[in-house]
Amino acid sequence: MITKIELEDLVKKYETKDFIKDDPVQFPHNYSDRKDIEISGFISSMFSYGNRKLFIAKLKKFFEYTNNEPANFIRNGDFSIIKKNDFNYRFSKPDDIIEMLKILSALYNNSDGLMELFAYGYKQNNNIQSMFKIVVDYFYSRVNKNAGQGFYHLLPNPRKGGAMKRVNMFLRWMIRKSDVDLGIWNFMSKSELLIPLDVHVARLSREMGLLERKSNDMKAVVELTNNLKIYDNTDPVKYDFAIFGKGIEETYKN
Repeated sequence: MITKIELEDLVKKYETKDFIKDDPVQFPHNYSDRKDIEISGFISSMFSYGNRKLFIAKLKKFFEYTNNEPANFIRNGDFSIIKKNDFNYRFSKPDDIIEMLKILSALYNNSDGLMELFAYGYKQNNNIQSMFKIVVDYFYSRVNKNAGQGFYHLLPNPRKGGAMKRVNMFLRWMIRKSDVDLGIWNFMSKSELLIPLDVHVARLSREMGLLERKSNDMKAVVELTNNLKIYDNTDPVKYDFAIFGKGIEETYKN
């Protein structure tokens, strides 16, 4: 198993401001207002799968549509621009994306937005997995027939037992404060965050002796996070950078 010293060295090497420019976290870093940050972060996380260059290019185009005012666009914007430009990404078609924007619009025009929704979900049981269910139920209960499966791919159902990688990544951005993560929400501790697990992080974690479970699901997320707590129980997800960095180092070696 990899040592704490090795992990800490990788965190120091990769958790730097230079990391931001090639990562989807670059988009919430463009803003200073809390609602702009959380909206841009939420949308950026939903599109963060597949080819990194492609989804970052798509996100740049999306924020151009908002005139780089995401909160104002969500509250008052004309979402027809999505359909007019046939804006889509992989499984999600324009109608799927518009439906998500409409639900966000209603949320922000009738409440304090995503922070209030996530905080409410967390405080019901003080449990992150229960929070996922409450937040996703909020969106699923408001979707209409115009949305297809691409809507549900943007925000997966935690009841299916998946890793919820993108939502965990979004929460890392919002809760954790560092040179990379923005840390603008404070209703829960960074010690309670779960590792954002994708196929690459899972493979590398197994190679590093941090994960035994073969399936890349929520049980694997919990196992890996608990193992990382052995190294630092106050901030286990900081090792996301170490695992990512390990992958980068292996790529350059080969």
